[in-house]
Amino acid sequence: MDDRVVLKIYYYGQILLQTYEGVQFVCENPLDVVIPFTLSFEELKGVICEKIGTQRCRRISCILYRYPLPVFGGFVQFQTKYVMDEASMQEMFSMYMENRHRISCIELYIEFEQSEADRNIELEDYNSESEDEFESNYEIVGPGEDEEAAVGAMNADVAEVANALANPHPFQEPSFMRSLDLGAMHAPEFPRYMNPALPVVADGEFTVGMEFSSREAVIKAMKDYTIRRGVDYRVYESEPTTFYAKCIEYGNGCDWLIRITKMQKKYCWEIRRYNGSHTCTRSTISQDHSKLDSKTVAEAIKPLVEVDPSIKVKSVIADIQSKFNYTISYRKAWLAKQQAVESIFGSWEASYEALPIWFEAMCHKEPSAVVHFETMPAYQGDDLVPDIRVLHRVFWSYYPCIRAFRHCKPVVQVDGTHLYGKYKGCLLVAVSQDGNNNIVPIAFAIVEGETSDAWHFFLSNLRQHVVTRDGVGLISDRHDSIRSAIERSNGAWSPPRAFHMFCIRHIESNFLRKFKAPYLQKLIVNIGYSRTTREYQMRYERLKERGEAYTNWLDRIPREQYSLAFDGGYRWGHMTTNLVECINSVLKGARNLPVTALVKAIFYRLNELFTRKRAEARNLPVTALGFQCLKATHGRTCNRKTICLQTENYRHILQGHGTLTNRKIESMSLGPPSLDQSINHC
Repeated sequence: MDDRVVLKIYYYGQILLQTYEGVQFVCENPLDVVIPFTLSFEELKGVICEKIGTQRCRRISCILYRYPLPVFGGFVQFQTKYVMDEASMQEMFSMYMENRHRISCIELYIEFEQSEADRNIELEDYNSESEDEFESNYEIVGPGEDEEAAVGAMNADVAEVANALANPHPFQEPSFMRSLDLGAMHAPEFPRYMNPALPVVADGEFTVGMEFSSREAVIKAMKDYTIRRGVDYRVYESEPTTFYAKCIEYGNGCDWLIRITKMQKKYCWEIRRYNGSHTCTRSTISQDHSKLDSKTVAEAIKPLVEVDPSIKVKSVIADIQSKFNYTISYRKAWLAKQQAVESIFGSWEASYEALPIWFEAMCHKEPSAVVHFETMPAYQGDDLVPDIRVLHRVFWSYYPCIRAFRHCKPVVQVDGTHLYGKYKGCLLVAVSQDGNNNIVPIAFAIVEGETSDAWHFFLSNLRQHVVTRDGVGLISDRHDSIRSAIERSNGAWSPPRAFHMFCIRHIESNFLRKFKAPYLQKLIVNIGYSRTTREYQMRYERLKERGEAYTNWLDRIPREQYSLAFDGGYRWGHMTTNLVECINSVLKGARNLPVTALVKAIFYRLNELFTRKRAEARNLPVTALGFQCLKATHGRTCNRKTICLQTENYRHILQGHGTLTNRKIESMSLGPPSLDQSINHC
């Protein structure tokens, strides 16, 4: 089969320009054709016409080839080229051979010349001036007829088609992650294929000849028009090339109708017939509108969600009320918000499958990053699903963070925060602080929850890859799972290698929950902040005077773990986990995103942080001694990359210098934590 190639032929369909993977061909029944590389260009056109084999097939006027174009981070975007002669066909074959590892076939889009008979049919169909002849092609529901019987004869999916909106996945990262215009990198190769902009008319009315970029743009414009005027319409014909609708009061005093047709030559949809404004009025006043569904709301709130994915549902309701003068239900607003998040940042299920690919691209761009996966087998009911594994946990740290910790105080704060997306989980974060009191995030993990196993996974990787020196202080809350994980660490997080201490604010909170004595909260905090033994003993006795039950409870906690007077200096003055909670607050909006979008947001924000700090450092004066130290350490920069991949049956550690020879991460297909839901979407 090395001397043959598979062609996938698309015809009488559409060319979608702005999908998540670039240009995409679609049609109802694409054909697969196997041809030899020795075929001539004329023979190629003959084979295509023979395989399509319809009466409409006249002469081929245009052949477009869809080819992959590598872009930043190892990703691929698809563009198109004309295949016009023998030379361009051979170029197509050469490009296919170079990209066989990315594509399994050659995708072609075929256009045919229009015959004179076809033109006559089109003119007769579209330019008829007879109202009766035009409307006789459609079933009209009169005022005295059975509407359900008439509509029942139509396609059952027609009503749903009216609610179908576009769901693009733009390649450019949303502004929520970072503000950088990458549009110039993806200029279209064929500008004449660019979709026309949505027309705007001064009086807000449609006009004959108005053009739309796509079927989705047609439906969106009609819904917006209908909602803003408080009217409604019924779809009478919804075909791949035609959309025809009338007012629901048609025949009862309102003659509003619209017919929009796809124009093959112009690559757009055009209004071919329009009867003017509605002449009906709504008989009842409603707080909602049938066309204001969750998809329409999702389109309307996209700008808000792109800026703040954690926007409150009540804010969505208020925004829709101000835009359309309708008050939607809480459930509709919540569904719309979820759909908007998925539209902007990618679907929840596909995000899990994209996660290994993203980490592979990130490590390729940033050598020496550390990534460690743990996955589980996927089951559907009691049956094992082959070739799919479910994400269980993932730990990662960026090399700038690893190097930065070498110059930070030897103290680490850890904490966990919940994820608020479709699939639940926890984000675990470790941070430190440098000598200038700058917060330095050093490691992250996405886990199933704050369990003992999850914390053991996080702390083990943190100790192995990031916090490798001894004599480090570890500050956390008093969660049982953290204490259990430290006990399982085989001394890695125990004296003398490390010293585990508690956040005094969490101890205060635990005390209040136990005794309901808010008037003693400040005294508990002051005991923790005591810097001398005498100061500690004085405040301790004061608490004991209020009741021995209080000091008995406090005595269960070793004083080395909560008081400055006995910490041995390993706290470095930090009494709380405030540093890591500040990072959790910064990532608050990102916790509403699909998993890959969350990881991207962390990556871009940290990149922005280190870029700014580097610019600040460059403006600082450097002494001669400092310059010598920088020069001495410059040559020791490590360029090694480590990726750990662990599943139930194997553990893989991949090392290299920019390119992985083992492609295990790329080939691994992940699903979300909810197994049954993941199978339905894979």
